[in-house]
Amino acid sequence: MANMDVEDFIQQNRALAEQVETFRGYWESEKHWEARREFILRNISDYEDPHLDQLVSLSMVWANNVFLGCRYSSVLLEKVKDMAEGVVVEDAPVFKTRDEIMKKQKCQ
Repeated sequence: MANMDVEDFIQQNRALAEQVETFRGYWESEKHWEARREFILRNISDYEDPHLDQLVSLSMVWANNVFLGCRYSSVLLEKVKDMAEGVVVEDAPVFKTRDEIMKKQKCQ
C-alpha cells in the first residue's frame, strides 16, 4: 500500500480511519505516525475486535524497532517485519549494537 494507496483507503473507509487515528500517541511525529498507521491499515483485517489491541501492540513493537532501535526476540521481530512488508520508511535511522561498535573499535 503506497502512500497514495493509504490516502485512497482512508478516504473510502472514513469510520475505520477515524478509529485508527485514535491509536496515535501524542509523542509520535508525522513521519512516525504515518508509517505506523500504514502498518496498522495493512494488517487490520487480520486483527479485528477483540484482537485489535494485539495489532496496536505489534505496530508499536515494529515502530520502536525501526525508529528507536529497540530489540526484541527474533521470533517477534520476524513476525512484525513480515507484517510490515511494503511499508516504506524514508531516512529511517540505522542502529548498531554494542557488539558491533566494540568489534569495529578492536579492528582499528
